[in-house]
Amino acid sequence: MSSKKNILCIGMPVRDLTFGVQAVPGRGQKFHADRFAQICGGNALNAAIGISRLGGHAALTGPMGDAAESSSQYLFDDLAKEGIDTTHLVHMPGLVTPISGIMMDPSGERTIISFRDPELWKVKLPHADLLLENCDAILIESRCAGFATDLCAEARRRGIPVVVDIDSAMSLSEGLLSVSSHLIFSDEALQATAGITDDAAALRKMAKLTSSFLAVTLGPKGTLWLDEKHELQRTPAFPVHTVDTLGAGDIFHGAFALEFAGGSSIPDALRFASAAAALKCTRYGGAFACPQRAEVEELLAK
Repeated sequence: MSSKKNILCIGMPVRDLTFGVQAVPGRGQKFHADRFAQICGGNALNAAIGISRLGGHAALTGPMGDAAESSSQYLFDDLAKEGIDTTHLVHMPGLVTPISGIMMDPSGERTIISFRDPELWKVKLPHADLLLENCDAILIESRCAGFATDLCAEARRRGIPVVVDIDSAMSLSEGLLSVSSHLIFSDEALQATAGITDDAAALRKMAKLTSSFLAVTLGPKGTLWLDEKHELQRTPAFPVHTVDTLGAGDIFHGAFALEFAGGSSIPDALRFASAAAALKCTRYGGAFACPQRAEVEELLAK
């Protein structure tokens, strides 16, 4: 990537309360945690951290809670340290910024419970001309389709790639499926959206509904995707000792969007994203454990 690229990340910032546990408690049980940390979270926010760490410039837009709530300043302070542009985040009077409780077991797997006020989806984003000025690509959470599909459609009219991070089921008539350029699903989200439990068949079904690039992330099994001829391809995962998977998928999406915007081919962008996500999994700290670009390049060189 020859120059710093500007990526607009659309999503909902989240306040993450993370607990390291030996096992996820059952109903009615009480467990002691081995570790605790309060960190910024949310798919787009995590992706923005990754983009910044990996040499890009990230801007965030989407809804937050009331400007007077305590978590707002905490989030803004941490994002400022990462060099992320937060001027386009929209405070929603009287609402609460999304919050998640996250339990992490010794294998690095996480169990999450989240609260997002339904009123947050009534946000009005800044004007497209402001958000898309000097924008090289968009990375959007699929849950934001209701208030950002028109913006993504305008981006595509201007020739700006739109990469969608899909981690929950979507309607097959959802407009974001057709106004995107790249759709990258989690395994569960792809199967739930397509209504098919076989990933390859699910990708092929989705290919009949959209002209977007299609891929599904499979954790340690790598990434399955369709090339221009709709033939299945696989990008292997990098084998690492995993201690914390929180934010790994978001780092993957941010890294992919950044590399593709920088002119990399699909296979190269996927391989870069896979390496960045793998290194993140070797460290605690959610997206704040994202590696620097030089570390990813060193892994790729091996």
